[in-house]
Amino acid sequence: MPSATKKISLVRRSEGHYTATNARGGQIRFGSGQDAEFTPVELLLAAIGGCSSIDVDTVTSRRGEPTQFTVSVSGTKRSDEEGRASLGDVAVDFQLSFPDTEEGREAAGLVNRVVTMSRDKNCTVSRTVEAETPVAFSIAGEPLD
Repeated sequence: MPSATKKISLVRRSEGHYTATNARGGQIRFGSGQDAEFTPVELLLAAIGGCSSIDVDTVTSRRGEPTQFTVSVSGTKRSDEEGRASLGDVAVDFQLSFPDTEEGREAAGLVNRVVTMSRDKNCTVSRTVEAETPVAFSIAGEPLD
């Protein structure tokens, strides 16, 4: 499968407040958590849940429109002995309901398999987090040591 580079740009609006813009012009504002804006950790949780939600919704909605589609994602922020912060114990919980029709029952019958496939194969975000993908930092194009 061919690889595709994904890229966003990030601009500071004011201290602790930023706007990320994707290649298609979409924007999301976030910040340090001093107001209602999402924090970077909350965006990561949303990305994990959103990635699998798209997988599940795409397949199940072809069979029947859900009457409830709610996904809760949580994680515990922690620090190791050296003070390095990370997120652990990430949990994704799907709460799905479908109408009591033939189509709805068919969609409901797919949920377990599709959520499992998303977790094990299709969700780029959670699989990247689980793989502990290296992140390279640089300043003005020069790599940090």
